[in-house]
Amino acid sequence: MDNEDLVKNAKYLISSDNKTLTMLNATESYSGRYSCIKQRNTIPYILWQNIIINQRPRIIVGENQRVFPCDGSSFELKCSVDVGYNLEWVLDGTVKITGTDSITLNNATRSGNCTDQTFTCRLKDLPQLQNYSYSYSSVTVRTSPEGFDCKNEELGAGKTNDVKTGVCGTGTKGTKTFRCESNAWTPFEDNCVLEVIDNLKNKLESLRVEEIPGFMANLSIATSENNFNITQSAATVRAIVDILFKIANLSQTVVIKKPVMESFLNTVDIIVSGNVSNTWNKLNKGNNTGDTSIKLLSAIENISDRLRDEFNIYETSIQLNRTTFNNSFTLTSALPNSTTEIVLPLVPHETTITIIIFTTLDKVLPSQGTNDSRKSDVRINGDVVVVKVNETLNNISLTFDITNQSLGNPQCVFWNFKLNTWDSTGCKVKRNSTGNITCECNHTTSFSILMSPFSIDNIALAYITYIGVAISMASLIICLIIEAIVWKSVRRNDTSYMRHVSIVNIAVSLLIANICFIIGAAIAEREQPTSVGRCSPVVFFMHFFYLALFFWMLMSALLLFYRTVMVLSQMSRAKMMVIAFMAGYGAPLLIAVITVASTAGPQNYISKQNACWLNWNESKALLAFVIPALTIVAINLVVLIVVLYKMLRRGVGGTTQPDEKHALVVIARCVAILTPIFGLTWGFGIGTMVSQDLGIHVVFALLNSLQGFFILVFGTLLDSKVRESLPGKQLLQKLSSSRTKSTSAGSSSASRLPFLQRNGRRHVLNVSETNPSSAVTSSDSSNGSYAVMDT
Repeated sequence: MDNEDLVKNAKYLISSDNKTLTMLNATESYSGRYSCIKQRNTIPYILWQNIIINQRPRIIVGENQRVFPCDGSSFELKCSVDVGYNLEWVLDGTVKITGTDSITLNNATRSGNCTDQTFTCRLKDLPQLQNYSYSYSSVTVRTSPEGFDCKNEELGAGKTNDVKTGVCGTGTKGTKTFRCESNAWTPFEDNCVLEVIDNLKNKLESLRVEEIPGFMANLSIATSENNFNITQSAATVRAIVDILFKIANLSQTVVIKKPVMESFLNTVDIIVSGNVSNTWNKLNKGNNTGDTSIKLLSAIENISDRLRDEFNIYETSIQLNRTTFNNSFTLTSALPNSTTEIVLPLVPHETTITIIIFTTLDKVLPSQGTNDSRKSDVRINGDVVVVKVNETLNNISLTFDITNQSLGNPQCVFWNFKLNTWDSTGCKVKRNSTGNITCECNHTTSFSILMSPFSIDNIALAYITYIGVAISMASLIICLIIEAIVWKSVRRNDTSYMRHVSIVNIAVSLLIANICFIIGAAIAEREQPTSVGRCSPVVFFMHFFYLALFFWMLMSALLLFYRTVMVLSQMSRAKMMVIAFMAGYGAPLLIAVITVASTAGPQNYISKQNACWLNWNESKALLAFVIPALTIVAINLVVLIVVLYKMLRRGVGGTTQPDEKHALVVIARCVAILTPIFGLTWGFGIGTMVSQDLGIHVVFALLNSLQGFFILVFGTLLDSKVRESLPGKQLLQKLSSSRTKSTSAGSSSASRLPFLQRNGRRHVLNVSETNPSSAVTSSDSSNGSYAVMDT
């Protein structure tokens, strides 16, 4: 436990004799191992104490306002609390009844005396907590002579369509909701959780990773012993799914062994068994359609990522096979009434795979999330298979036995957690002669990671990204080569010098960022899930150099602003260089370092969605790139408007030297062309942050992946001074000069000059420049949950 944090936040007090530690405001997160350092004969020694802080007890009394007829009839008040606490009902300071966990107070109204009374259920034997609201709950009992449609000793009286909340019965925890219908209180919403499961869910709040094996064993035993009661209770099934989901998340820092996975799958097998379909129908209805079942699927996939040893597990409706192979691989289901077969192609080196086959998950998962959800008869028509591979596979083949042969429009689908729907991208259907369906899937997932928190699984995005990045990198290398050739001839004045310094640094930043991008994409493809250790350095340098690209674009615009608007101000070349490099690299470095420092603790620096880039869902670290990028785009647009206004009003300046005037015109032309393209590019980038539409992601990928080409064209080749300084252009000028001086060169000379002139024209390139940006990353994945969807 970090005591310094507690001191800083004033969370505890230490007695004057230094022997008593009093926590002022403890939470479950403060559970841990505390040390007490004592000193004896100048020799310090440490005493350790493990302290578990449980969550606040939940006192449930049901409806807080109840009405009863004042005719002397009896009524009862129920009160329940988490296991381990004692309760008492109190009226006007007098304790009426005491008990443990759950108690019921029986009382009666006063005949003819319609007065209100307030009963309080509170924790017993904890007087120090009685002033806190969570330590008690009150019920106000009103009496009335009016006639009522519904009457009940616990819920009280009410009119038709009134809704009341009652306390769950013995052996369960929670509440049950009733509606007054046909002169009776009819239950319509049951949130009662089996007590043994509720107790385990409460223990989970302070569970440590080393306690996972014992906890999962207890959950498996409790689920098996209460099989029937669990499968009939939707609230209990939902509670178990919540437990499994939290266990899967907690296990992401440890290796899961076979015993834990056996307990996990045994629990899953019970809650997805054949006789629980009605319960899942209840869970999949309403506004939260499929939330619980998709949460279960996510838990299964997440915990299967943490398996390391090779083993097999067989349950009634579940088969798990984890193995390592270095050739091709085939697995056929050994479950009853299942012939599912998974075939993996030849792999170049040793590969580990985890396959989990479910024969009843088709009755659990929703079909409403499919692309054909507007059709009422869409359903999952076969087994569901979870596949986890530690390598990127070009092809995977899954053959399913169709459950309902009457359906005739099969689709091969996998659950896309980013889109929260069934997705058929990268999968095609092949029906064989036996009536089975074979799905061949080749997933090449391209992420618009630079701006978008979504992942779009489409092979077109991958091709656009990698081809565009290849063209961009080649263009940047050519740009740097040209700048090196003409460097001496383009640095005659300060404006031209600073312009080319900006172009060179823009090209260098984008080139290095693109290299990091390719490395990150390769890591994301091989590491499923994304490796924090390998991705973090790549993400840092990607973040730094992409930001440097933007800040050097800003320096280019500010140089134009300074030379055009502040014409009377003069600054030395050395001073301009210092300012430019401090802003161009210093500001990005500061932002990148702060981002690492503020997100490194909970390991929320990089994305957890199989992409090497900044995190979005947990820490919003992606904003450390998006906000500076969009701010610089906005500043450049403002600078462009101001500069164009000044230049159109009075020209570049009468006192400006010709070379400097040319440099200003080139900068203005570049900014005028680049800024709209730049703004358009990142405008689509904003679109990718809020939309999962494929078209927006394609345009963003296309514009972003060609930034290097735009820099070469608009930043370098469009400058006539650069073209004139190229060796080919200088040779052409010398040949043209020699031709004008010659008087009669003869037939031989005449025949050569036209050829040389035509040859020289090939070096005249009329092209232009754009602002660098970045591209869309791509990650190939063969991992996921596959099924056959049919109509």
